[in-house]
Amino acid sequence: MTQAPVRETSASPTTSGLKRVVTASMAGTVVEWYEFFLYASAATLVFGTAFFPPSDDPYAGIIAAFLTYAVGFIARPLGGIVFGHFGDKYGRKKLLQLSIILIGVATFLIGCLPTYAQVGLLAPALLVILRFLQGFALGGEWGGAVLLVAEHSPSKSRGFWASWPQAAVPVGNLLATLVLFVLSSTLSEAAFLGWGWRVAFWLSAVIVLIGWYIRTKVADAPIFLEMQAEREAAKATSYGVIEVIKRYPRGVITAMGLRVAENILYYVVVTFSIVYLTQVVKEGTANTLLLLVGAHLVHFLVIPQWGRLSDRIGRRPVYAIGAVLGAAWAFFAFPLMSTGQPVVIWLAISLGLVFHGAMYAGQPAIMAEMFPTRMRYSGVSLGYQVTSIFAGSLAPIIATSLLAQYGSSVPVAIYVAVACAITLVAVWAARETRGLDLREVDEADRERVAVTA
Repeated sequence: MTQAPVRETSASPTTSGLKRVVTASMAGTVVEWYEFFLYASAATLVFGTAFFPPSDDPYAGIIAAFLTYAVGFIARPLGGIVFGHFGDKYGRKKLLQLSIILIGVATFLIGCLPTYAQVGLLAPALLVILRFLQGFALGGEWGGAVLLVAEHSPSKSRGFWASWPQAAVPVGNLLATLVLFVLSSTLSEAAFLGWGWRVAFWLSAVIVLIGWYIRTKVADAPIFLEMQAEREAAKATSYGVIEVIKRYPRGVITAMGLRVAENILYYVVVTFSIVYLTQVVKEGTANTLLLLVGAHLVHFLVIPQWGRLSDRIGRRPVYAIGAVLGAAWAFFAFPLMSTGQPVVIWLAISLGLVFHGAMYAGQPAIMAEMFPTRMRYSGVSLGYQVTSIFAGSLAPIIATSLLAQYGSSVPVAIYVAVACAITLVAVWAARETRGLDLREVDEADRERVAVTA
């Protein structure tokens, strides 16, 4: 009898309280992805010439900059492991406040770095260190942000509510692209390459403080607080990465497989497309960034709708739709971009993000429903972030290398299609968890532990 009120509170939070949690989660996510995508855009537009030796090959500097970009992805699993461990122990909120400060400091300092012309190889070395710190912080950000919402959400609408932190990603990307667009279109090319791009990095200090403040106004979900009290009473230490790998290897592997297509498709759409448009189509930097602004807005609008659909028809069908459409996208998108028509280019990029959204929207719900509360932060962070090492981090490098070698977008399209095929296998292997009560997951975990104890 005493459990009923607690169960009702966590399963059916007030709408205003849930919206406050969503806002806090989104605020930090917007900040951190503003900064992360700012680096991606600057790597394409600026860093190749600012931080690396001059080259006659127009792709050489870009690929070198993308390699430093990949460092952030390598750091993300480490951040996910560390933040996941302590997030499962101390709570999601505390770790989220730390992650936003770390990434803010790293991003601000990138704007202060000397160039290759000024200090030689020290410039890319410092860039790599700060990029690593960025990635480490972001590795801990995603799991905490989506779980803060997922664990507060009602079971019947978890897909919708938990998709909002995902929708914050295109908002952050939109802000980064918009800032770079304003700077590149109002400054001369020399001024933009010389100092203008730094302003975008310095602006992060303002939005970091706003995001941090908003996150101080929320608390961890009741289901986590109950688990934390239960663990402290029993003096249990069974949480963290080792425990989740030991107890739930299928969940970790499945989560990684689900990420492959989504992660590769996203960075081909939003990062490699800049390379294709500026190097092959010869589209101007300002025009390319403006088209991306419009596409990010579309992405933001469709993600919650895909999340709502996953609550209605299931996580797996929606995810499969995204993977199938994503496999087809690159075969027609780059020919459309090659027309040079702005509306057509915008449509091609936007469709890529719409298809991506079908996979991205349901990730927080489906991954949260794979793991019990005591190790959920570690489980979702590990499954989500490890994949980024060989998926998202390499996608722009592989796509740019394929374009440079073959002079065609077809090999890039095949690369994306293979990634989507891998994810379809993971979708087939995943369990359907739509409407699942997270307390049922915890109860099943207790029974499982009792049997093996």
